[in-house]
Amino acid sequence: MQNQKQRKVEFGDFQTPVSLAREICSLIAQTGFCPVSVLEPNCGTGSFLKASLETFPDVSRVLGFEINSQYVAQALQTVAHSFPRAHVEVYQADFFSTNWSEIIRALPDPILVIGNPPWVTNAVLGALGSSNVPAKSNLDNLCGIDARTGKSNFDISEWMIRKNVEWLNGKHGVLAMLCKTTVARKTLLYAWQHELRIGSASLYNLDAKEYFGVSVDACLLLIRSDPNGHSKECQVFPSLRAQQPDNTFSLQDGRLVADVKSYQKWKNIIGKGFQGWRSGIKHDCSKVFELKIESGKFVNGLGEFIELEPEILFPLLKSSDLVAHRNPCRWIIVPQRTMSDDPSRLRLDAPKAWNYLTGHACFLEKRKSSIYKNRPPFSIFGVGSYTFAPWKVAISGLYKKLEFVKVMPFQGLPVVLDDTCYFFSCKSEEECNVLYELVMSEPARELWSALIFWDAKRPITAQLLNLLDLTSLARVLGKESNVVQALAKRQIVESMEGAYQRLLFMEEVAEYEVGQFQTNLELPPARQALVPDTDSACDIDLCNEMHSSHSCR
Repeated sequence: MQNQKQRKVEFGDFQTPVSLAREICSLIAQTGFCPVSVLEPNCGTGSFLKASLETFPDVSRVLGFEINSQYVAQALQTVAHSFPRAHVEVYQADFFSTNWSEIIRALPDPILVIGNPPWVTNAVLGALGSSNVPAKSNLDNLCGIDARTGKSNFDISEWMIRKNVEWLNGKHGVLAMLCKTTVARKTLLYAWQHELRIGSASLYNLDAKEYFGVSVDACLLLIRSDPNGHSKECQVFPSLRAQQPDNTFSLQDGRLVADVKSYQKWKNIIGKGFQGWRSGIKHDCSKVFELKIESGKFVNGLGEFIELEPEILFPLLKSSDLVAHRNPCRWIIVPQRTMSDDPSRLRLDAPKAWNYLTGHACFLEKRKSSIYKNRPPFSIFGVGSYTFAPWKVAISGLYKKLEFVKVMPFQGLPVVLDDTCYFFSCKSEEECNVLYELVMSEPARELWSALIFWDAKRPITAQLLNLLDLTSLARVLGKESNVVQALAKRQIVESMEGAYQRLLFMEEVAEYEVGQFQTNLELPPARQALVPDTDSACDIDLCNEMHSSHSCR
């Protein structure tokens, strides 16, 4: 039998308090909106249905739908005999198989679509083996490996709310949905990019811990549909009771902008198609790939002391190390030099490493990401000549700071970063210093800040960093030079199909320049005996900034 906790995650079994539902309906009424019809696609035990009937005296028809038969009975009881003037219906139904177009056509305007769909991602439901998901599709027409990795993971509520907005397109109505803040922005971006008719939009921040006991950035999203609407901005209020917005975000040149003034000031230094910034190595098996040094010997995450060939071992930095400005205190096994490299070459080139990986194949075979499917055994991603550049400018993708770090060689070796970090590879210390000066400049930081939404799980991304045109920036700063030209050339990378790469660990066909980086670093003859500086502290645990996967209604 499915346990209760799993059902809560899978079906969003966290009921909305009636007090919150009433407060939201009161807020909608204060805007002057008076619905004739109310629809709640995921009504749970009926809190929103009850609050809507109490708040809007002119409503004539109320429809609720719910997949849980017990909740259908509770919802009917919640609204029974209390509101004789309105025609109230509650049905058991699966959101993903319901003919919503037919239902919407039968409802008179203006329509209020209200509720709180599940706060859970398709990846979580996939891990649970759940069927409570929409039909498989490429939600945003992602290309290649994007459609098989993190970018393709989406909240089920986002899929539902997109459908909600589409229902109201061309009609007079209001959409009022509780959801993650990131889901609200993505929904608006979708609506704006698809020219859906929106009269106005607002976002009210919500304390999800208070109402649902979960730590997640959440909000009430209010969208007023209008057949003649063309609005592409959203006011952000600090709370449901706030009278004035804190700020406004909008769609500018096809992208979401958090600070329109700064964006307009510096958008001339935005470039297109750049791919200089990359994520670090993705391996998804730290117990096997990542090593520490104890008593002068390497030890893996299983507590095993191991001896490996030095040429496949490199010092490693993670996000927490960058933020703390620590020297490397981990090492990583790198079985490939490029994405096209087959790790099976280690059988001859590094037999100790091959035997070690073979002996731990049971762990590597459990890696769930589809990117490893049909790849050679022990494959990793995010590796190429750029990985072994001697100098790098790097930044954490997890922490809420626009702070760059110069990464220098460690114990004569190039430092490797993991996939929570982004970096730009440099051939020399001079290049590293020049690049660091550019990215720490006021124009660069103001431009990026104008585009960053700090409540996102990963506010800083390679896509964001790669918007900056180093040539244009240097021209604005009056710092044009041969070094800048060399760095700018490295921003352009072609992919197999002639389009620019969209993910940092996509297999490359063309290197930055003819030939790979030459590190010009001599490898110590006995690297397995090297011990990092004893003064550098090492916090093994990364800051876990993943949102809660709990769902709410």
